[in-house]
Amino acid sequence: MRRLDVLNLGLAVLLGGGLLYGALLWAGLDTGSAQKVSSVVFLLACLGWTFGYLGRVLRGEMALKAQRASFEVQQMQERLEALSPEEWQTLQAELEKLEKEGSPAVGSPEQEQA
Repeated sequence: MRRLDVLNLGLAVLLGGGLLYGALLWAGLDTGSAQKVSSVVFLLACLGWTFGYLGRVLRGEMALKAQRASFEVQQMQERLEALSPEEWQTLQAELEKLEKEGSPAVGSPEQEQA
């Protein structure tokens, strides 16, 4: 998130709270009640955002993690495209040999557990 996005978000929250408070006053609530209601709405919004963020963290759906995975896939594709036909045949022969031996492929979950 860029600095400008953070400033815009902060301004939106500030104006939203002020508009809510003004609307509650206009609807006939006294200042104390309007203040309490707008504070509770702000608190619930903050808690909702926090629990949503924690849920994304626990599920591993963070933006940086997704960007890194996408970058790694792109890098691997570029490396495979850069292989010469001889290197490609050598790589395929090595993979077939590993499959015949029953060894897990490089980077597979079976190998990481070992």
